[in-house]
Amino acid sequence: MTTLHKPLAPDATIGILGGGQLGRMLAQAAHELGFRVHIYSDKKDSCAFDVAKLSTCAPYDNWARLADFLNTVDAVTYEFENIPAETAAFIAARKPLFPNADVLATTQDRVKEKRFVNSLKIATAPFAPVNSSTELSMAFAKIGMPAILKTARLGYDGKGQVKLDKGDDLGTAWRSIGEQPAVLEGFVKFEREISVVIARDASGKTAAFDPAENVHRNHILHTSTVPAKITPALAKEAVNIATKIAKALNYVGVLAVELFVVKKGAKRELLVNEIAPRVHNSGHWTMDGAQASQFEQHIRAVAGWPLNSAKRVGKSAVMTNLIGDEVLGWEKIAKEPGASVHLYGKGAAKAGRKMGHVTRVKL
Repeated sequence: MTTLHKPLAPDATIGILGGGQLGRMLAQAAHELGFRVHIYSDKKDSCAFDVAKLSTCAPYDNWARLADFLNTVDAVTYEFENIPAETAAFIAARKPLFPNADVLATTQDRVKEKRFVNSLKIATAPFAPVNSSTELSMAFAKIGMPAILKTARLGYDGKGQVKLDKGDDLGTAWRSIGEQPAVLEGFVKFEREISVVIARDASGKTAAFDPAENVHRNHILHTSTVPAKITPALAKEAVNIATKIAKALNYVGVLAVELFVVKKGAKRELLVNEIAPRVHNSGHWTMDGAQASQFEQHIRAVAGWPLNSAKRVGKSAVMTNLIGDEVLGWEKIAKEPGASVHLYGKGAAKAGRKMGHVTRVKL
C-alpha cells in the first residue's frame, strides 16, 4: 500500500473516483484549497466533469486508462463505496488511496460490516446472512417478523431491499432481490434516525460534526436537521461510536455512521444501521452551517493537512434535498432570505434523482 510521506502542496493533483454530486462538491472543495482535480468516472454524463480540469471516462476495470489516470495524480479518493475490489487494489499498489482498500472490503458487504461493528461491542439490529432460499427460511425463524431483506452489496436509497411481514412469501422476496447474497435484518421500531459525520486524519486526530437528525421519504433522505433532538449524553455517545469505528478502520477521510435511536423504557439506546466510507448526504448542511464543510475536511485528510474545526455555525441548520421535479422550484427558493441553494448540474429532473439541496441556517 502506497502512503503519503508529507502533506501535498497546493499545486498537487487529487484523483477522485466517481463523477456524481459528491465528486463534484469534493472537487470544488479541493479547488478552494489550491489543488487540481482529476475525475475518473464510467458515466459520460457525470456532473463532476464540469468542475474538474482533468477527467477520464472509462470503466473501472480498464487498467490502461486507470494507469494513465494514476500517472497524473498524487493521491486518490472516491465519492462512492462500490468501487470494484480489484480496482482499489490496483490503485493502492501505485498511489496513496484514502480511505484504504481494507475499508472498502469491510463496508461493501453488509454482513461483514455488521460483524465488524459488533466486534467493537457496538450494537446493531439483529441480523442473519442469507445466501439461498433455504437460509432465508432459517433466518426468518431466527429473526422473526417484521424484517427487511437487503442485498449484501450495492444497495442504496432503498434499492435492493424488501420489507417482510407475516404471511409474505419468502420465495417471492428472495427472487425480488435477484437471488443474490443478502442479509435479513430485524425491523427496528426507532424513535428517530441520526447520523454522525466525522473526519479523521492520518495521525489519528478526529473532528466530528454535530449529530444530524434525518427524515426519509420513499427511502431517500429528505431532510437533515442539526442539532438532533437528543440529549447531550446521547449525542456524545453517538460521536464516541463513530470515533471508535473510524479508529478501528484506521480511517483517513470523512466517514458517516447512521444510527437508530431506540426507546427502551425511560432510556434511549443507539443501534448502528450503516457505515458510509465517504462524504455523506446527511453532512451537506456543513457547507453553510459549519466552520468547515465535510468536503473540505475530507480533502484536508486526503492531502495530509491538519483538519479544520467542525464547529456548528448558528443555532440550527436544516438541509433539504431537492429530488426530481422539486428542483424546478429553484427560483422561488433562491428568493428566500437565508436559503443557500446548491444545484448539481445534472440536466433532466428524473423521479428519485438528487438534483440539489438547500440549506437554511438559523443564526
